[in-house]
Amino acid sequence: MKAFLLNILYIFILVFYSPMLIYSAIYYGKYRSGFKEKFFGRIIKRYKVVKNDGNKEYVVWFHAVSVGETRLLRPLLQLISERFPNWRCVISTTSRTGMEVALDNYGQNWKVFYCPLDFSWSVEKAMCRLKPDLLVLTEQEFWPNLIDAAKRHNVKLAVINGRFSEPGYKRNLWIRPFIASMLRKLDVIAVQSETYAGWFHRLGASTETIHITGSMKFDGVNFDRNNAETVRLRKLAGISQDDIVFVAGSTQPPEELFAIECYNNLKFDFPNLRLIIVPRHDKRFNEVAKLLESMSIFWERRSLLSESDKSNSDTDNNAEESNDKINGVGVSINKSVRPRVLLVDKIGELGAWWGTAAIAFVGGSISKRGGQNMIEPAAYGTAVCFGPNTKNFRDIVDLLLRTNSAKVIHDKRELEFFIRKCLESNQFTNELGNNAKKLVKEQQGATERTLTLLKNLLEKNE
Repeated sequence: MKAFLLNILYIFILVFYSPMLIYSAIYYGKYRSGFKEKFFGRIIKRYKVVKNDGNKEYVVWFHAVSVGETRLLRPLLQLISERFPNWRCVISTTSRTGMEVALDNYGQNWKVFYCPLDFSWSVEKAMCRLKPDLLVLTEQEFWPNLIDAAKRHNVKLAVINGRFSEPGYKRNLWIRPFIASMLRKLDVIAVQSETYAGWFHRLGASTETIHITGSMKFDGVNFDRNNAETVRLRKLAGISQDDIVFVAGSTQPPEELFAIECYNNLKFDFPNLRLIIVPRHDKRFNEVAKLLESMSIFWERRSLLSESDKSNSDTDNNAEESNDKINGVGVSINKSVRPRVLLVDKIGELGAWWGTAAIAFVGGSISKRGGQNMIEPAAYGTAVCFGPNTKNFRDIVDLLLRTNSAKVIHDKRELEFFIRKCLESNQFTNELGNNAKKLVKEQQGATERTLTLLKNLLEKNE
């Protein structure tokens, strides 16, 4: 009866949002792929390894909803591939961008597919085809029909890197009996902090299942600015040793406007300053491009950069001027001069672009998004700032602020003040960056603790 009512509710929601979904499918290419997997559960069938060392083989299904959760799995899957060759891992995701990142990162070694929608028939079919031994959900992916289907098929259930946003936690309190019925079916709940452990317990999770492992977001980050991908992108964009790069990443409105105006106000006093903008969503790439055009900024698109492009120092200083149109802005330029503003219109590269930055603004934090991952720029030793709306990363933000590893800015004026202070004071910039890098290193280890929990769960009662 519960499954029937949920199916009716899901159908109603799909119908209600269908105009928006159709619009997004036509104009942004979203929701077009994975139809059979999503609606009918026709995912991959259980598969076996060709060579086995005699250990029991397990199929472990990891579900990560989108880009952030998909990338979160990288260090964990790396450890599994090194230590447990008898684990057959498969990865599902929900969004198109999540699928692209999953294929890029895991497609060569693991099977990747779209997760079925939470209709009773689709999740039941998926369980029958895959027959997993363990289903691992990332952070807060709780789907009642999926969880019920897993229990019917005797699949063990785990949540890793578990958390709630504060508004999400408060909303769930209103439907606590329903949430509690799901949480009690989970065998392991690995959470990021004591705060989240308390929230899970108050929502009805069993104390024995809750384990505090720390945030996996601290693991798998890159500390080396000379990693191959960052070096490649630095060369691609023609970033020189003398350039001071300000990266505004995971941005939403009005954050791009703030970053551009701050750059415009500072560029004459600091001619070595460069701005790299990385919007949060691909559907906003053209929107930000139009914003740059309207402000007559000399800029370029990441997607138009060629591996054969050369840096400023490699270009003929006697190049002739031209009236070429750079990304829609007609300007008279000398071809030896690269634009000082770059719009990154490609998904999945932000982690490497942070490695080019001396100064970083982490977006989704002046808007009402609730913040984005600020650990990656912190790990590089970048001087990091973000807005006041960081409810999605409250524990991480508390750590950063408590150790003087980042600063909060509230508006464009404070953002410009922060950037100027970084440019004028190496001591201020280095102190922030060094504190941040040290903090990230001290917080690592959650992936190792999580893997131990999953291993014990699989081998329990064997």
